[in-house]
Amino acid sequence: MGMSDLFFGYSQQMQESRSAQLRGDFVLAAASVISVNSHHNNYGLSQLEKARLQFLAHDGLASQKSFELAYQQVQAQEQAAKIQISSSLKKVSAVVTNDNAIGYEIPSYEQGMLHSYQALNYLYQGNLEGALVEVRRANLVQERALKTNQAELYSAEEAMADKGINSNNLYENLPAMDNLIGNIKNSFQNAYTFYLSALLYETGKQYNDAYIDYKRALEIYPNNTFLQQDVLRLANKLDMNEDYTRFEQRFGRYQTKDQKNSGQIVVIFEQGIVSAKEEASVNLPIFNTRADFKFFTFALPVYRGRLSTLMPLSISLDEKSYLSQEIVRLQSLATKDLQEKLPGLVTRQAIRLVAKEQIRQNLSKSAGDVGNILASLYNIASEKADTRSWSSLPNNVQIMRLNNVAVGHKKLTVSYSGVKQVIDIEVVDSKITLINFTAIGNYTGYQTINF
Repeated sequence: MGMSDLFFGYSQQMQESRSAQLRGDFVLAAASVISVNSHHNNYGLSQLEKARLQFLAHDGLASQKSFELAYQQVQAQEQAAKIQISSSLKKVSAVVTNDNAIGYEIPSYEQGMLHSYQALNYLYQGNLEGALVEVRRANLVQERALKTNQAELYSAEEAMADKGINSNNLYENLPAMDNLIGNIKNSFQNAYTFYLSALLYETGKQYNDAYIDYKRALEIYPNNTFLQQDVLRLANKLDMNEDYTRFEQRFGRYQTKDQKNSGQIVVIFEQGIVSAKEEASVNLPIFNTRADFKFFTFALPVYRGRLSTLMPLSISLDEKSYLSQEIVRLQSLATKDLQEKLPGLVTRQAIRLVAKEQIRQNLSKSAGDVGNILASLYNIASEKADTRSWSSLPNNVQIMRLNNVAVGHKKLTVSYSGVKQVIDIEVVDSKITLINFTAIGNYTGYQTINF
C-alpha cells in the first residue's frame, strides 16, 4: 500500500484513465492505470483494468496476459484464504489505516467477467478449447458464490450487530442505492456469462451443456426474446419434448427453421461504463472500549444516482430491422455487491475507529495537546472509504441473434444514438459471425470473427 492509497481514494486515482476511456483513447487509458508491483494490494485490480482497456484497444495478446495475471492473483487469494494467514495480517494493518490496506479481493461478478473476456480473447485467436476452459471457470465462480453468499452475508450482519450497529440505521443514513440495483436477487448471477458459455458450447457441438446454460440465462432474463428462441431451438433439436411444450406455452413457437446455406449473426453490445464509487460520511453509534455507546463518523463507499437509460443497438439487414436486448446490467451487479459487503465494511471500520480513538487518548496523555491534535488529524485524514472496483467494465451488455442468414457478403446498417454506420461481414455456412460492438461516450467500435 502506497501513501497515495492512504490519503486518496481509488476512484480519485483512476480519474485520468476513466476520462481517456470515455474519449475512446484506450491506449492512453491503459497507460494511465495506476502502476503497481505484484505485492501491492491493488495488483489484481490493476491487471483487470489494463486487460479490459487493452481488449478495447484490440490488443488481444496484451489483454490475455493481463487477465492471466489477474487470475493468478485470484488463485493466490483463494490459497491464502484457505490458510487464513495473508488476509489476517493485512486486516491488522487496516486497523490503524483504512480498508485500502487490505488486498483487493476480486468479487464474483468481476471474476465472471474476467473469464468471459478471456474466453473472447481465445476465440479471436481461433482457440475454441481455450475459450471453453474460460467459460467453465466463469460458471464455477457462479456455482461457488451460490453456495457461500448467503452464509457470508449472514455472518457479516451478525458481526455488525455485535458492535451495536443497527442495519436500519446504516441504510437510512446512506444514500439509497435500490434504484441502481433494480430487481436482481444477488451480485453474482450473470446471464451474459451463461449466454457466452452456451454460445461456445453450441459451437463445440456440446448441445446439452449449451441448452443448460441458455436456460440459466433465461431464468435471469425471461423476457429476452433472443434467449427464448435459443431455448426453444435447442429443446427442439435435442427432442426435449416436454420442455419444448412448456416453453412454447410461455413464449410461443420457435419462429424459424434451420435452412441450408445459411449462418448466424450474433451481436454482443457493450454500452457505457460503470459508475465510480464515491465516499459518503455517516454518523453511527457503536460500542467503545468502555462498553458504552459513542457516535463515530464512518467513511463508506456508495454508488449514487439512478440506472442510466438503456439504449438499444439497431441493425438493419435485408430491409428488416432488429433491436438488441439487455442480458446483464453490470452497474446493478456492482451496486448489489457493495450492498452485500457493507456489513463487513462497517464492522471493520467500527473496530478501526475505536482503536484509533484509543490511540488518540493515549497520545493525548503522553504528549499533551500536540499529541492529541496530531492523532486527531491523522485519524481524520487516513479514514478513507474503499472505493475500489473494476471501473472500466461496461454499464450493461445487450445481445442480438439473427438465424438463417443466407451465406455471403453482407452489409449491416448499424444505428446507435442517431448515428449510422455500415459494417461489412461475411456469413459462412453453418458458422456464427460474432460482432462485438462497443459504445462509450461518443466512441463506437467493433470486432468481428467467424467461428
